[in-house]
Order: sequence, then C-alpha cells, then structure tokens
Amino acid sequence: MLTPTTFRDLLQQRGTLVLDGALATELEHRGIDINHALWSGKALRDDAKTICEVHKDYYLSGADIAITASYQTSTQGLKDHFNLDEQAALDLVKHSVALAQDARCDAYASGKIEVGRKLLVARSVGPYGAYLADGSEYRGDYQRTSEEFQAFHHPRVTALVDAGVDLLAIETMPSMPEIQALATMLQTEFPNTVAWISCTLRDAEHLSDGTPMVDVLKLVAGFEQIVAFGINCVPMRLCTAALLNLQAHLEDLAPPANELPLLCYPNSGEIWNAETKTWSGAGAVKGSELATRVAYWQNAGARLIGGCCRTGPADISAIAAALQQG
Repeated sequence: MLTPTTFRDLLQQRGTLVLDGALATELEHRGIDINHALWSGKALRDDAKTICEVHKDYYLSGADIAITASYQTSTQGLKDHFNLDEQAALDLVKHSVALAQDARCDAYASGKIEVGRKLLVARSVGPYGAYLADGSEYRGDYQRTSEEFQAFHHPRVTALVDAGVDLLAIETMPSMPEIQALATMLQTEFPNTVAWISCTLRDAEHLSDGTPMVDVLKLVAGFEQIVAFGINCVPMRLCTAALLNLQAHLEDLAPPANELPLLCYPNSGEIWNAETKTWSGAGAVKGSELATRVAYWQNAGARLIGGCCRTGPADISAIAAALQQG
C-alpha cells in the first residue's frame, strides 16, 4: 500500500501518471457478454482470464495504473445477484485485485515496460448508485445515512485492503453525503490506506447531486489519505472547465491542501441508458482527440489522466504519447 509521501514522490518523479481506460467497453469488444446488473462483475465471475488480458494491454499501452474489475461488485450486490454467501463475495472481490496484480507481473515479464517504471493497481470502489444499477451514479439522487453508506462500503474495502492494492479508486461519486461518509470511514477504519476520489458532474461547477464542487474540494482536501481528487465518466467537453474551477479554488486553500493533485478520466461523451444498458449520442472517442486535450488538462492541474467508459487501449496509448512529447 502506498502512503501519502510515497505517492507524492512517485508523482514528482513521473510528472503525470497515466490511468487506464474502460474495462467494460474493452470486454465487450472482445465478445464478453456483460449485459447484467453487475456489469463487468459478471466477467469477474465468468471470464476472469479476459479481464487479466485487458489489464495487461492497458499497461502495455502506457497506463501506469490499472483499475480493478470491482466497480460494481459490492459484497451486497454479489450476494443479491449471484446468490453468494459473505465469504464467497469477499473472495471474488479479492480476486479482482489478484487479476490486476497478475497482469502487472505479465506486463513486466513481457520486457516492454521501461526500466524503473512502477506499475500500480488501484481498487475500484463504485458508488451506492452503481449497486442500484439505475443510472443514479450520474444523478446522486439517492438518500442514505452516513452509517448506511459506511455499512455498505466497509466489507469490500476491507477485502481490497487485505488483498494488497496500492491505493483505492473511489470513483464515479455523485453524492456529497456518500463522499463524506467514505472519507470519514477511511480515516477512522483504514488509517493506512490512501485513495483518490473522483466525481460525476451536473455541470462544470457542480457535483451530480447539485453540491458545488468547491465544497467537495474543501471537504476532501482536509483528509491526508485522499491523495488526488477530480472527475471521471464525464464528457471531455466538461473536463477543462471543471479542472480550471477546481484549480482556482485550490489556490485559496492553505498548505498543504492547496497542493492536492487533480485528476480526470472522461468518457466519450455518449449517454448511458440504464434501462436498455446501451450508450447513445456522440460517436466513440478517438485517441487523437484525447491527445489534443491532454496539455489543456495538465495546465489546469491534472496530474493523473486516463479514460473512462467507451475508451480503449489505443486511446490510452495516445494519452501516454502526448505526455511523453510534453
């Protein structure tokens, strides 16, 4: 597990870290059926080898960090949809980490990873809205108490930490109360665990539930274990404005909070229909389009950059090449 200090040192060494791209999209491209309430969690049970191959391909495409196939796999969801008992659900969550770790070993063994480049595994912790499987991770309109959010997330976070991830990716978060509950849980229950938190947006200045992003920033910047903050699964057209908004408010914070790294990994701009489980709208993102925006995102404070839904290894390769060209 990384510490806040080792994460900062790694960022200082690398400048910008490259995140991977979409897992579910790439699984579908490889013929895996994930039309299920647990999404890529279905592949975790049925097609684990393919998940490992996707992770490896992202590493070889230039990703420094692979995000595990656990976004939708809360222990409650696994029990509800796969009829697993608690221990079996925890074991499957841990398996998502093992697959990414195996892919990392395979990437190193390929001889294609430059000497000294450190590959990381981030465990995906999706929101309560992902468990609902109704698209509410893009709305944040569900209501739970802090205790209920913590009770929901605690078992799988425990499993992930026990499995030996480098850090947590608390991602696609649409709800301020849920973010606050998770940050508090990390501080009190997992004091040696670091994480990034990334959010979905209503617009460039507001979280999906309507909370001003400056308020979310002020909250997370007060937790030393949160080593990066930003946005994911939002259209590319929102990223620069959203990052500039966060960057401007970071400058108003006292040290060391004002040094919090920002991150972004956008989707293609298409819209997810939770009922039909299909995407519609703008066509798939092109790596060249992502690459042209990397400099803008860097200038707006992003130190971790990748892709989310509907992106693939070619897009991550384009991002990595753009960063190398500087």
